[in-house]
Order: sequence, then C-alpha cells, then structure tokens
Amino acid sequence: MNTVEIDDPIVSRATLEAAKAPVRAVGHSIINRVGILFLNVSTGILTARTLHPAGRGELAAMLLWPVFLATATTVGTPSALIYHLRQRKNERASLIVNGLLMVVLFGILAAGAGVFFLPHWLRQYPPQTIRWAQIFLLTLPFWSIQIAGQAALEALELFSLSNVVQTLIPVTTLAGLLLFLALHHLTPITAGIAYTIAIFPTSFTILAFLWRRRVSTSRIAVSLATCRTLLSYGIRSCGIDLLGALALNIDQVLVVGLLSPQAMGSYVVVLSLSRALLLFQSAVVMVLFPKAAGRSPVEIVGMVGKSVRVTTMITATVGVVVCLLGPTLLRLMYGSQYLSAIAALRILVLEVVIQGGVFVMAQAFMAMGRPGIVTILQASGLMLSLPLMLLFIPRYGVAGAATALLISTVARFILLYTGFRLFLKCSPPDVLPRVGDIRELMMFANRAR
Repeated sequence: MNTVEIDDPIVSRATLEAAKAPVRAVGHSIINRVGILFLNVSTGILTARTLHPAGRGELAAMLLWPVFLATATTVGTPSALIYHLRQRKNERASLIVNGLLMVVLFGILAAGAGVFFLPHWLRQYPPQTIRWAQIFLLTLPFWSIQIAGQAALEALELFSLSNVVQTLIPVTTLAGLLLFLALHHLTPITAGIAYTIAIFPTSFTILAFLWRRRVSTSRIAVSLATCRTLLSYGIRSCGIDLLGALALNIDQVLVVGLLSPQAMGSYVVVLSLSRALLLFQSAVVMVLFPKAAGRSPVEIVGMVGKSVRVTTMITATVGVVVCLLGPTLLRLMYGSQYLSAIAALRILVLEVVIQGGVFVMAQAFMAMGRPGIVTILQASGLMLSLPLMLLFIPRYGVAGAATALLISTVARFILLYTGFRLFLKCSPPDVLPRVGDIRELMMFANRAR
C-alpha cells in the first residue's frame, strides 16, 4: 500500500511531463515561427518599398526556382527519413547519410534541367534577370540539404535545433539586404544575392548538427539497401512533396510566365502576407508527424482532429482581421502601389484557412504509412488548378490566380476528408470546432511555458 502511495505521484509526474512535451515543442515552434514571420515581413517590406512592383516581380522571378524545385525533387526523402528514423533507431546514421546524398544528387539533376528551362519561361524578363535566375538555381542542392536535414532533426526530436536553423535563413537575408541598402545598391539582383547566400550557413549548420549527433562512430558508407528502403517509402510519398510544391507555387510559376513583372510583384506581396497565416499549421505539423508515427489509428486520428480544429480557429480569426484591415496593412507595410491586389489578398486568406486543414489532415495518412493515398487525392484536386489558372489568369490577373487556387484547395480538402473512410477504413477527424477546444486553447499558453 505504501508503495502505491509513493509511486503514484511519480507515475503521475512522468505521465504529465510526457503529455506536456509535445505541447511545449509546439509552443516553442510557434514562438520561433512568429520570430521568423517578423523577419520575413521585414525583408518583404524592405524589398517591396525599395524595388517597387516591377523590381519585386523580377526578384520573385529569380528566387522562385531553387526552393520550388528542391521541394519538388527530393523524391519523398524528407518524409521517408522521418518515418524510418522513428522505426529504425539503430540505423539512423546510415539513413541520414544516404538520404542526404540522395537529395544532393536529385538537386544537381534538377538544377541542370532548370538552367535550360528558365530562358523559355521567363522570356518577357530582361536577359540579365534570366541569367541571374540561372546562377541562383545552382544553389538548389543546398536547399535540398536544408529540407531533408531539417526533417532528420525533427525525426530525432531535436526541435530546438530545427528552430535555430530555420531562423538562420531570414536573419542572414535581412542582414544582407540591410548591407546593400546601406551601400545604396539595393537592386533586384543584389537583393537576390542576399536571399540566396542565406542557404549556405543554414545547410552547413544542419550538417554540423547531424554529424555531432550521429549514433555511430564507425565509417558510414553508401548503402544501396538503405537507399532502396528510403526510396520505397519516398517514391510513394514523393507525389506529396511534388504536389505540395505545386499547390504552394504553381500560381507563381504561371503568373511569372503569363503576366508582367509589375503584376508578379503585386501578387507575391499579397501571397506572402496571406501565407504568413500558415505559421500555426506548420508549427503543429513539425511535431505532429514525428509524434504520430507508429501510434494506433485511433490515436492518430484524434491527434490530427484536434490539431485541425485548433489551428483552423486561430487561422480563421487572424484571417478575418487581415481581410478587414487589408487595405490599411498593404498601404502601411508595402505601399499604396500594391492596393490593386486587395481582392486577391482576401481570396488567398480564405484559401490559406482551408489549405491549413489539408496540410494537417495529410499527416494522418503519412503517420499510418499510406503516403501514396495522399499523393493520389492531392493530385486529383490539384488537377483542377492548372486549367483554371490558364483560364482565369489571362482574364482576371492576380485575382484569377487566387480564385483558381481557392477552388483547387477546396477540392483537395473534400477528397482528403472522404479518403479516411475509403482508404484508411476509419472515421475522419472531427474538424468542426468544439467548446472544449477553446478551453484547450486557453490552457495551451500555460502548458507551453
């Protein structure tokens, strides 16, 4: 009896700490992402006001490709690393080394193909802009390292380190922009240099962190068996990375090829403002997938449902404020020359609220080892966006791109939600907010301390 009385508090404290750990990790991630958001907004304001819409459009045309192609051509390796690092703890060193080598190879091939493609798609831009876009594209393998390496850090539950390396990019970028501004030489090209060089300290820092925390001190060689293990999962999930990259960037890819640099500059500004609302979902997903992998379907669906409800409530609330204050925000932050895109901003805010739900719900399929299902469902919904954008963008400009993106996101949400019963054979998560969720949200700040 005395043993029970002594042990119960110990078990209770251990259980409480285990339960609070994910909440604390999400809380720290949100705080970090708020800091990153502030830095990104600062760089956005600086470039928008200094370069004006045409120059901002040229900058976007140069910077779009490395991150977009890196995300699209990792062949599912980041997701495969998270999944297998959680399942095969004794093989972590080999998985990380071979995974990084794979994404570097894929990045080199993608960069080579992109260098030849860009002059054809950016033909309405000045030759100097196209040439620098090709130069910046050569950094693509380093972006691939950043994406896969960060996934490895999160799989190892090194969330604080992941937050640190994420902050390095905007900090380095802002420092470079301020330097060129002080030298009175901030142009689209020098701004592009400031954004591009930020990937080098970030990728090298990730490699240093992973090397110091390797689980084996023995020599680690290239292993075809390990590569096949990663590719087996990665190929099934690579469509998610590709479709996710397309979902987030296909509008910019088409706008940059179909509209003027001025229109591109205005669209990028309102898009970045709306995408800032995704910080809550991205912070949750950073912890959700690694924590959910390996759990029972009931636990996974419960975790995903609560995450969708809470993050959607937060995003929708902030989104309403952004829509109401949109003209004022654009005028004060970026300048009155961007007010023509206010309609697109309001459409994009609604799209972001729904996109956040899609982003979080997809983690249930990933955690249950069914990434291929998400690929199929996401592809079916995304197929709507390409013809709609080709139809709407020439007619309605940036508002047409936003509308096409919204329709596609709604379709993907419906398909993904119905996929729980069809493919996972379980009830879909409850996505409608509850009264208890509000109380949970109020307790969140205290638990995250």
